[in-house]
Amino acid sequence: MLECGSFREGVSRSSMLGSTLAITVFLTGACVVAVLIYIALLSRHRKAGTGEVNLVGAVARVERTLEPEGAVIVKGELWPARLKREGAPLLRGSSVRVVGARGHFLEVEPTE
Repeated sequence: MLECGSFREGVSRSSMLGSTLAITVFLTGACVVAVLIYIALLSRHRKAGTGEVNLVGAVARVERTLEPEGAVIVKGELWPARLKREGAPLLRGSSVRVVGARGHFLEVEPTE
């Protein structure tokens, strides 16, 4: 037969185990969410949407052939660009200097 004392002790232990498990699951989930938020914040790297572009005079590398439009990498960022003076296309890997900006395009000339 069951004794009343052992039944109460069993309920108490399972209740404590359930509470411990719930707290552990909650804390683990909270840590995972905190790490994901931290990673998301670190991954946000955006160009300034307003203000003056301070890239004039910077040397860039052609990433997509400029004929006359393409793309360049300047200061680690990919920018749409167009040749200031039309002429022969500049191939990927060529070196250019930023001479201005118009709209969302950088105006570039070949370095000599």
